[in-house]
Formats: sequence, C-alpha cells, structure tokens
Amino acid sequence: MSTRGALRLGILISGRGSNMTAIAQACRSGRLGAEVALVLSEQPAAAGLESARGFGLPARAIPWPGAALRTQFEQDAASALDAAGVDLIVLAGFMRILSAEFVTARAGRILNIHPSLLPKFPGLHTHRRVLEAGERSHGATVHYVTPELDGGPRVLQSRIAVRSADSEASLSARVQATEHIIYPKVIGWCAEGRLEWREGNPWLDGVPLMAPMIEEFDA
Repeated sequence: MSTRGALRLGILISGRGSNMTAIAQACRSGRLGAEVALVLSEQPAAAGLESARGFGLPARAIPWPGAALRTQFEQDAASALDAAGVDLIVLAGFMRILSAEFVTARAGRILNIHPSLLPKFPGLHTHRRVLEAGERSHGATVHYVTPELDGGPRVLQSRIAVRSADSEASLSARVQATEHIIYPKVIGWCAEGRLEWREGNPWLDGVPLMAPMIEEFDA
C-alpha cells in the first residue's frame, strides 16, 4: 500500500471499461479505500476513456503500435503509471498480452479479472466455450498476473449456475454482474493490507492462499 495513504490504482482498459466504472464508483462511495490515479488504454477511441473522464479521473491513450513494438508501448505505459504514482495495476478488459519482462518486474502488483472459473477456459470466448462444453457452472476469477496467460495465482472466484435457457449473451451479462462485485472486493483487500504478495504467492489475512476463495451468486 502507498505510504501516501489510499492505494493508488492504474486501470488498463481496451473497451467500455465496465469493471473500471464499478471500481471507480466503489472508490467514490468510500466502499473501497483506494483511488484511481490513472486510466490507460491502448485504444484511443475506447469508450471507457470518456467514462473515466466523466468521473473526473485522469485518462489517456497510448496507441498500440503492434506486437513487434510492444516494448515501446510497455515503456511508455510504465512511465505514465510511474508518473501517476500507481501502487497497483488493475487490468480491466485490457486485451493485450504484457511481456514476461513487464510482468516479472511488477510481480504482485498486477491484478486481472478473467471471465471463467480458471484454470478452466483461459483465453478468449469463454462463455461460448462453456456452453459448448455443457458446463453446469461458470463465473469469473480475480488473479495475480504472471507471465503465464491467465495462469497466475487465483484469489477470488464468483460462481453461478449455467441455465438451460442461457445464451452466450445472457451468460456473459450474468457473469459480468458478478465481476463488478468481486473485483472491487479483492482490490479492497489489498487496500486494507489483508491481501499481500509474499515470495511469489498471495497471502490473505496472514495465511497463504492455497486455493481461491469462492463466492456463490444466484445471478
């Protein structure tokens, strides 16, 4: 946590930033003892940038130059995050893969939310794949970011039942509603000092977190 007081968040988005909005609202209401220091996107037209500015938050774009020039993007992003005094980087629908070098240098300081019950269904199109696989439950996972895609230590999962009438769109909406609850909750644990990164592993309330916490939703 920042010695300046409230935990300072740098939120990276690629689209409309619904999780960013949920986090910003939690900060503004006082439910979350943190502040959004910067909202950053690699998409200059991302709708979430305007949403952030509507909250009065600092928001800027660093255009994605292509995978071959990822190092330059990461250097520019790091400079912007450092200048904003960011303590914790929060990936909220950020659709680029960060390099192992970037992630390793910030071990324990990057969180992500993924729309599946990891380790099941890493990657894209999770809702479609869940339906195709005939899964009976689905959800979202807040996890620390490591060089392995969607493979970092899991902290908290939301879980809902898959309904027979669910479509990809309805399942996505139901899962996203739970994301807006569990992501601010985990960030709050960080802000309160309850969740810590020690020697490559998350600790919650002074105990190693060997498996993710699970919150059931009737969404």
